[in-house]
Order: sequence, then structure tokens, then C-alpha cells
Amino acid sequence: MHLTRPNTPTTVTDLVHAGLLELGDGCQIHPAAVFLPADMLGTIRPIVLGDRVAVGAFTVVHGGTTVGCDTRIGHRATVGEPEYGYALRRVYQGAGSLTTIGSGVVLRAGATVYAGASVGDDTTIGHNTLLRTNVKVGTGSQLAANLTVERGCVIGDGVRCSPGSHLTANTMVADRAFIGAGVRTINDKGLIWRDPDNEQPLLPPSFAYGCKIGSGAVILAGVAIGEHALVGAGSVVTKNVHARAIVYGVPATQHGEVDL
Repeated sequence: MHLTRPNTPTTVTDLVHAGLLELGDGCQIHPAAVFLPADMLGTIRPIVLGDRVAVGAFTVVHGGTTVGCDTRIGHRATVGEPEYGYALRRVYQGAGSLTTIGSGVVLRAGATVYAGASVGDDTTIGHNTLLRTNVKVGTGSQLAANLTVERGCVIGDGVRCSPGSHLTANTMVADRAFIGAGVRTINDKGLIWRDPDNEQPLLPPSFAYGCKIGSGAVILAGVAIGEHALVGAGSVVTKNVHARAIVYGVPATQHGEVDL
């Protein structure tokens, strides 16, 4: 369905009457919240809010967004933002997509969730945290403030990410993993940007079940962190870390094993 911007309904009442906004019982919508069912290409997607959803002031919710019951979206948050411009070796045209926020989610003030992302039930997304296109976050996870989670990342259930960390595109974080503050991940061994003749496949790192990454660690491209492994603060990890290994240093080397 396509509709030009000048004809798009603008008020909550208009959107409900047009069938473009579905509100569950007991929703609390701040008068300054904005709902935009049309993406940058003019494609219309309805917006669905479950029972008792709260939407804060100056929040923007884009078409294709579905929000589960008892979820709170803080002030100045953005949900379902279409991707536009150059990113990850291609140019995006501003197309929207289905975006799913589960039940019991807390999306704190200033958070941004791009189109195509999904957030599982009872997960918290911190202030000013960014989830890019097609990011998947499981249930019961805590993503703290000022995180950048790039396109295609998959974060499991019960994961804790501390403030200020960066997960590069397509990083996999398994259930119960802990990522400390200010952790950096890399997916490009050659640091090649906009050079199609020399581009190599991107190699994101991965984090297995229950591993723990200390604050300030840097995890290089293609590195796999094993189950229940422990990486010390400030380490530079250049090679795979075995399950239960304790590693630290620059470059990180093994100094023991985790007792389970």
C-alpha cells in the first residue's frame, strides 16, 4: 500500500480511524508522541500497541512496529526507524520493515531501534542505546546506556551488556553472556572501507554461553570466545579463547581456567 506524505493522517485519532494505529486497552500516549506509518518510499505499514503500553513525549514510532503488552517506551525514543544512506557496503533507500518489541520491555529515554529489529519480552534497553537494522535481542536481557549494536547482531536471553560498548555488525552473543563497559569488537581484518576491489568477507567475533568480557577489552575480527570463558579488563584478544579459559593482557594469553 502506498500513500503520499501530504495525505498521511497525522493525529492519533486519525490514524486509529484509518486503521493505521491499533491501541490496546489502557495505553498511555503522550500528546507529543509521533506516529509515522509511511516510510521514506511512501509504503504504509500499520502500528500495533498492546494493552497498557506507555509512549513518552517526543517519541517517534514508525510503521510496521508491533509493541507487546505492559511495555514502556521512554521520552525521545525512536522505534522502527528506516535505514537510509550508505552502510555496511550498500546504500539503503529508507524502506521500513516489521519491528517487534515484546511484552514487559523497558525502552529508556533516547533509545533508537531501527526497522527490522526485534526485542524479546522483559528486556531493558538503556538510555541512548542504538539497535541497528535486523538486530535480534532475546528475553530477559539488559542492554545498558550508550551501547551501539550494529546491523544483524543476535543477542540471546539473559545477556548483560554494560554501558558504552560496541558490537560490530553480525556479532553473535549467546545466552547468559556478560559484556563489560567500553568493550570494542572488530569485524574487518584489513580495515578496508569502500574499496570493492579489495574487500574481504567481514568476520565478526562471537561470544558463547555464559562467557564474561571485562571492561575495556578489544575483541578482534573472527575471534570466538568459548563458553564460560573470562576475558580480563583492558585485554586485546587476537585469537580464539577456549571454553572456561581465563585470559588477559595485550595480546591476551591464558592464565588459568574458570571453576564451575
